Amino acid sequence: MTNLVIGGTGKTGRRVVSGLRDLGLPVRATSRSGPVPFDWTDRATWAPALDGVRAAYLTYQPDLAFPGAVEAIGELTSLAVSGGVRRLVLLSGRGEDEAAASERIVQESGLEWTILRCGFFFQNYSEGAFAEMVRAGVIALPGGGVAEPSVDADDIADAAVAALTSDRHVDTLYELTGPRLLTFADVAGELSAATGRLIRYVPVTAEEYIGMLTGYGMPATEAVLLTGLFTTVLDGRNASLTDGVRLALGREPRDFTAYAKEAAASGVWKA
Repeated sequence: MTNLVIGGTGKTGRRVVSGLRDLGLPVRATSRSGPVPFDWTDRATWAPALDGVRAAYLTYQPDLAFPGAVEAIGELTSLAVSGGVRRLVLLSGRGEDEAAASERIVQESGLEWTILRCGFFFQNYSEGAFAEMVRAGVIALPGGGVAEPSVDADDIADAAVAALTSDRHVDTLYELTGPRLLTFADVAGELSAATGRLIRYVPVTAEEYIGMLTGYGMPATEAVLLTGLFTTVLDGRNASLTDGVRLALGREPRDFTAYAKEAAASGVWKA
């Protein structure tokens, strides 16, 4: 029996794969084009990926708040039950009302479960959509002065590995945050200090952000949905800290300053 990581090349998924391998445990890392393909839009790939799996880490693309996510999580969970999977660990969205329905499906499945509920990742600025903005020196996003308790993807992955491998986390929901609240202006200041050059935050409207996304080639429907989610969770609902990382891992969460210094040293933000 193996451990399945859906989205094994993603921000948290590849870290979970690495953590499981470091423990000497069998792991099946899936992606759309990997040796074991898995595609949320192609249900024919789901059952083969689950074959012979003991525990699975579920990450949904593009987001659990998007249309069709609940149905997909429901069908995959049913396949997991019928296929003999023992445990599911679901990466969920903090402050996303729609994600709660997917959480309930996993919680009521009869399987062992752990929910990891998170907001923004630090790594969005170095491995994701915001990295090019940082390199250009201008972070242009909606959200204004709302503070967000972003969390390090390494902390999420460590919690996921612990949940996959230890019975201590069974039937537990962890809300994972970093150790402090940061506005986008705060982030720009941290990144300026880490890189040694000026990085500014420029607030934009939802309409302007949609235009930016479609200009990058994102389909208009997806751009509208993503921007809607973005502005919704940045209404102040997530502007609070939790002790989820400490409860899950017995240590304090990593701070953004340490992340920014390490990422800058890697050269990821060189213009």
